[in-house]
Parts: sequence; C-alpha cells; structure tokens
Amino acid sequence: MVALNTFQRFRELPFAYQVFAALYLCERMYPNYELFHQVTGFGDPKPLRGALNACWDWSWQGKKVKVNFARWQEKVDEVTPSEHGHDMLGVYPAMDACTAISIMLQGLMDANGADLVSVAKVSQAGVAKFLELTEGAELDAEAQRQLVSEHELAVYEVEVQQALLDFLEAMQAQPPSQLMVRQLQEMVVTEGITNIGMERDSENES
Repeated sequence: MVALNTFQRFRELPFAYQVFAALYLCERMYPNYELFHQVTGFGDPKPLRGALNACWDWSWQGKKVKVNFARWQEKVDEVTPSEHGHDMLGVYPAMDACTAISIMLQGLMDANGADLVSVAKVSQAGVAKFLELTEGAELDAEAQRQLVSEHELAVYEVEVQQALLDFLEAMQAQPPSQLMVRQLQEMVVTEGITNIGMERDSENES
C-alpha cells in the first residue's frame, strides 16, 4: 500500500509541483539512457537532455519561456530504443528514461497531472523489471514478486519518491522559483545514483 500512498500524494500536489516531481524523477532515469548510448552507440542523449533543460526552464518561468513540447517529444521518440535488436538488459532502463520524458512532455502539453503522476509509476515499474531480469531471472513468479517487494532498490525507490514529496509538500505554498529548481537539481546530483542504482557520471552533469 506504500506505493499507492505515494501516487496519491503526487496527485494531490499543485500542478506546478507535479511538474517538479516528474522532472526530478526523469533526471534520475536519464543517465541510464546515457550509459546505454555509450555501450551500444545507439541513439543520442542530446534530445533527452535538451527536453529536460527546456522543461526545467519552463517549470518556474511558465509562459515567459516558449517551449515546443510536441517537437521535443518527437525528438525523444526518434531516439527511443526498442527491445528488438538490443540483446542487453540496459535497453529497458534506457526505454524507461525515454518513456518517462515523453509522458512528462505530453502532460505539459495537455496540462494533465495524471501523466506527470505516471512518471513516478514508470520509475517504480522500471526498478521492478530490472530486478526481475537480473536477480529474479531464475525465480518463479511468486518469488519474483517477493524479491521486488523486499529488495533494497525497490524499497529505496519508494523512499526517494516519498522524500521528494516531503520536500515539495513543504514548499507548495510558495510560487515556483529558480532557487527551487536549483535545489531539486542539486538533490539529484547529490543522491549520486539512478533509479536502478547506477552511479551518475558527475562530469556530464549539466
């Protein structure tokens, strides 16, 4: 029930703060795509990085900044890998990063908070799939479910999302600001790992 509680808390945030939450979680997934690109040569991280940067700018300035969310979504979709033709586990976290950013962009286009909440679901589901394909590969369905519910990575994912919600709920009475954006970006970097526990490359931080 913890996960349901997490998603309900996301739903109850003001839209502007749902945007912050979605951006934070997308930033945690982004390096998974970068690594996949480095290993396989497939795709290009630049559209993902560009979309995230544009959305961060928009998140606190709104209509003062003109962002073509649909065009960014097209660019991200163009570099999204498929599991077909990529026989490696890294394709799934890379797909999740693209999916999360694309869903977030759709939510911003439609001003639809449900899409932003879905980013949190993508991140949690991505951790579960990663565990099922790695440590759970030889387990039956019931043992896989137990692994996912108890594994430190899955527990940590929920804890990170709840800590993020604690931060945003404490700030939500204030209008979004550049300072908040910087604080959130610093929190991602300070955490130092992606949603699947991979270390971030701090040299590539924007």
